[in-house]
Amino acid sequence: MSALPIVRLGTVKQVERFQEHVRSLGLTIPCDRELLTGMNSPLRAPLNRGGVRIGNRITVQPMEGWDGTPDGNPSEHTIERWKKFGRSGAKLIWGGEAVAVSHEGRANPNQLVIAAHTQGGLSGLRRILIEEHRRRAGSEDGLVIGLQLTHSGRYCRPNHHTKPEPRILYHHPVLDKRLGISSGYPLLKDAEIETVIADFHRAAKLAQDLGFDFVDIKHCHGYLGHEFLSAHTREGKYGGSFENRTRFLREVVAGIRANAPGLEIGVRLSAFDTVAYRPDPSKSVNGKPGPGIPEALDHLIPYRWGFGVDTNRPTEMDLTETVRFLFLLEELKIPLVNITAGSPYYNPHIQRPALYPPSDGYQPAEDPLVGVARQMSAARELKGRFPNLIFVGTAYSYLQDFLPNVAQAAVRQGWIDAVGIGRAILTYPEILLDASEGKPIERKRVCRTFSDCTTAPRKGLPSGCYPLDSYYKNSEFAEKLKLAKAKT
Repeated sequence: MSALPIVRLGTVKQVERFQEHVRSLGLTIPCDRELLTGMNSPLRAPLNRGGVRIGNRITVQPMEGWDGTPDGNPSEHTIERWKKFGRSGAKLIWGGEAVAVSHEGRANPNQLVIAAHTQGGLSGLRRILIEEHRRRAGSEDGLVIGLQLTHSGRYCRPNHHTKPEPRILYHHPVLDKRLGISSGYPLLKDAEIETVIADFHRAAKLAQDLGFDFVDIKHCHGYLGHEFLSAHTREGKYGGSFENRTRFLREVVAGIRANAPGLEIGVRLSAFDTVAYRPDPSKSVNGKPGPGIPEALDHLIPYRWGFGVDTNRPTEMDLTETVRFLFLLEELKIPLVNITAGSPYYNPHIQRPALYPPSDGYQPAEDPLVGVARQMSAARELKGRFPNLIFVGTAYSYLQDFLPNVAQAAVRQGWIDAVGIGRAILTYPEILLDASEGKPIERKRVCRTFSDCTTAPRKGLPSGCYPLDSYYKNSEFAEKLKLAKAKT
């Protein structure tokens, strides 16, 4: 699909016009014209399934802020973000943050780390979130707070923003080249993987001791857990067969159950992927990158480096193994599943639909609503097959003013159990709570997907909404971001 013309959603004022626009694109996205309020709102309905009780259908997605201290503790900027998580009124906090299980596993030198020396800082974040939530929602009843545990694998940069220190499971014919990884670069040995698994066990026990209700064993966005699922070409007990590629998850879960009994477990999963994209050099304008196009892969068919990917048409999804993975989650009695897709590093339009690209991205490869519909449809299909699991959906922020209408319809029609909100929380955390209370939407606070929350980290700065949030707009980092973008 051509990247142009794309209707800017900020110019669409009525729900009816939005619905017409969706139909004109040939898409199916549920959208209610009337927002219900109070206890009549589907977004306010409690959820009780599999022993997990959640007070409403609003979820805060895990968002890494790139704003921790060098030793992995929260900074004042981290605290500010977690206050917003609390003010959202969401009763499910999915991780709040991607927290590394070891220093070596950090995606950047400002990522939070869960360790003995950071217990006080992480406990403080949880306490502050609860205080803000109680102030906004009136009660912490039904509030479920998790911590996303992660190892960044291929994308480790623990010591310096400009110094990659990748930890890879296999050699990837496209990503290795992009990341400057040579053919002789060492793979993680099985013994090293076992050390990482032990790190997850230790981290989960610490999370339980700090009062978190669950941990997310991250399997998305190209990080280590996700890379295990696509390790078809790896030899040994952690690669090749589906059983081997899910051994990491099974061993992590077994250790958590032994060391932290009673702690719930969730998985945020890139349910499908696609190949790496790049800007079309023939369509760049005035130095701006062209629309995204897939890397040439004719020589790599069948494609053996993906998960949830059609091996013969790797730009298309195939949920066969995804379904098998969800059957495994049921067997492991993991009730919480957060559905996302792709990776921000090599196909951001799949993972996080946006009109404006980050500094290292490309112009939209398609109308971003196509990406929204794709993720919503996949989550709907998977939820329909696994009614006993609790499904959280992703990719709602691009909907902007119509986010409440779509979120309400998705829950009301059973497309999803809970609606996950990520970057939209950074500037307008209360958007869904306001809508469910009958308050008018504050349009000046609505996320317009300017992508500075991604560009800033790419430049070694904290993530935040620099265009709309005065906390970042008036900060010392804003001028640094402006100068960094000018050099791009």
